[in-house]
Amino acid sequence: MRTIQWGALLGAFLVLGACGGGDQAANQTPADTAAAPAAQPAAPASNVTLPPGVTPEMVAQGKEIFNSNICWSCHQQNAVGGPLAPALNDTVWLNIDGSYDAIVSTIKTGVPQPKQHPAPMPPMGGAQLTEEQIKALAAYVYSISHGA
Repeated sequence: MRTIQWGALLGAFLVLGACGGGDQAANQTPADTAAAPAAQPAAPASNVTLPPGVTPEMVAQGKEIFNSNICWSCHQQNAVGGPLAPALNDTVWLNIDGSYDAIVSTIKTGVPQPKQHPAPMPPMGGAQLTEEQIKALAAYVYSISHGA
């Protein structure tokens, strides 16, 4: 039992640190922040036209990265956004124009001064991602935000 509690505490610390949790961290318990999302992130739209060089396989890989990495902890389940980070499943873009290349760039460099949210996004959300993983994650975000 003691090992599980320490693991949950460590997980909460890592999630909040990567998202720039700020003052909200003091009000959350390890159980609030360490739990994996209950639902899968938003499904890619089947009617979206992918940018040149982006494949459905990249979108599927990006969905897996979003779900298994720390992306969901700030952008929330189904990429609906929350108090720390914006929605990624709509057509509203706060910090970029929403193009695939801009999404790739944002994942790489982060968002040090968000326009509407209190928590900065560190480069790669605080994770270690390869160039291939960054492009796949961008493909997924593009696909869930550009459907009709």
